[in-house]
Amino acid sequence: MQTHRSILDRDPLNAFCRHTHVALEGSGHGPLAGLTFGLKDIYDIAGHKTGFGSPDWLATHGPATTTASVATRLLAAGARMVGKTHTEEMAFSLTGENAHYGTPVNVAAPGRIPGGSSSGSAAAVAGGLVDFAIGSDTGGSVRAPASFCGIYGIRPTHGRIALDHVCPLAPGFDSCGWFARDAGMLARVGAVLFGDAASRASLTPRRVLIADDAFANTLPGVADALTPAVDRVTALLGHAQSVTVSDEGLATWFDVFRVLQFGEIHETHGAWVARTHPTFGAQIAPRFEAVAKSDPEQVARMRVVREDIRARLDAMLANNAVLILPTMPDIAPLLGASPADTVAFRERALGLLCIAGLAGLPQISLPFATMNGCPLGISLIAARGGDEMLLEIARQLS
Repeated sequence: MQTHRSILDRDPLNAFCRHTHVALEGSGHGPLAGLTFGLKDIYDIAGHKTGFGSPDWLATHGPATTTASVATRLLAAGARMVGKTHTEEMAFSLTGENAHYGTPVNVAAPGRIPGGSSSGSAAAVAGGLVDFAIGSDTGGSVRAPASFCGIYGIRPTHGRIALDHVCPLAPGFDSCGWFARDAGMLARVGAVLFGDAASRASLTPRRVLIADDAFANTLPGVADALTPAVDRVTALLGHAQSVTVSDEGLATWFDVFRVLQFGEIHETHGAWVARTHPTFGAQIAPRFEAVAKSDPEQVARMRVVREDIRARLDAMLANNAVLILPTMPDIAPLLGASPADTVAFRERALGLLCIAGLAGLPQISLPFATMNGCPLGISLIAARGGDEMLLEIARQLS
């Protein structure tokens, strides 16, 4: 069997886990033969522990008995897994600053966060350590790092890719996602993970929409920096119509998302947290304290509101429409920002990121802009099931 030098010996970015390291050879043949990938440390590999970004999770869970089907598909398609990539604790952050295992380096914006919670996967791709990497996206954990690190990233339609044997955060929002440095690679991975469904002809975009309220939710200078990227997209797709995504305001939609996400996290992990009393980092501890106060009646009310939001976006994106919006409200924040600044940035960011999450829509982040020398992503959202259309648009734009 061919042997390879361990990724741990050639990872100056702290992208890969030392404490849960595992590397697996692929089949050696298939559409991904010869390619390497990293796997976020929330996906199980049989016979090995899954760390979930938390030493206490690692200590209270045994080795996995089954390998996640996401990994199995990629290995069968010929790709070689070189290691597990770092995640923020419990995959519950947008910064990527893990208090226990350190912060992966953002090579595209030195001194700034890589974005979380798929920080290791994004750093590994941006730094050229692998051809592609698998992450996950609940509130923005693929889209945010893609924007911050200047790479392509996709959050698929919720539920299109099975998440068996994967550590959950909030199952009603959790999605597999992945990163690549070019659109063609992103699409090759998609063809494998989408399976037979990926062989169907891609939809053709018929309407182009610009989310005015999403652009208004960015910090000064961002909308101007993204203008050439918007022009690049509309030059391919045609004239764009301005729309208001949320009549109630994106901050209101963020509140809906927050209540539902916290409710699901409490249902999923509340008992383990109460039993284990894990030592969370300074960013994560107050979030789990808030999760513990989740109100079931409020959650039930917000589920009804979510259905209204889904219906609104379904109507808006009908007939193969594509919505253009900023991926994030700003470039990557500096490392070590104060807790207050981190919370303020996260809440503004989730006003953008919650759009796709609440409606279960596919979203792709394209690395088409910079500001102050740092990457800045532009995003496209399509109706549910429009994943291949987004991947094809990205390929045509590259």
